[in-house]
Amino acid sequence: MGFKVYSRTLVEEVGDVLCRVEPAEVERLVWAIINTRRLFLVGRGRSGHMMNAFAIRLTHLDIHCHVVGESTTPGLQPDDLLLVGSGSGETVTAVLTANAAHAAGGKVAVLTSRRESTLGRLADLRVVIPAPVREQSVDEPVTTIQPMGSLFEQSLLLLLDTIVLMLKDRLRQDDATMMARHSNLE
Repeated sequence: MGFKVYSRTLVEEVGDVLCRVEPAEVERLVWAIINTRRLFLVGRGRSGHMMNAFAIRLTHLDIHCHVVGESTTPGLQPDDLLLVGSGSGETVTAVLTANAAHAAGGKVAVLTSRRESTLGRLADLRVVIPAPVREQSVDEPVTTIQPMGSLFEQSLLLLLDTIVLMLKDRLRQDDATMMARHSNLE
């Protein structure tokens, strides 16, 4: 297959996954982000990069967020929210971080392909992204031509960008206001 067939297939796969995400779960997450004092984000590998990209847009929306593991990240306190991105829902460091967040009195939200994973069960709030991750089963079967967790990771990024649009709308932000918060130290 060539570029056009591969690219069309990838776009269709991501669209299929996002159409299977439960809108009510996303709405609950959006309101949890709006109503939290501070938001902490964590993910590992490619999922971690997607969470970092989300943190950048949250900053543009003037939402106070921190990426777990960065040297300037403060301690999580009661009523703060930890948002975890993990396809498998079994990422050891993410599970440890979620347990620590609960111990500190915080809430945990999880973006995962597996509702009944360790992180899925630990979560106060979860959004299931029904995309295959390696050979693991998911709540709804979706097929992919892509290797490993690529479909989950792509779907995660586009779901997070969709959440940015929802937040932008709910917070009555516009592109000019967001752009004014863009980094000027590049």
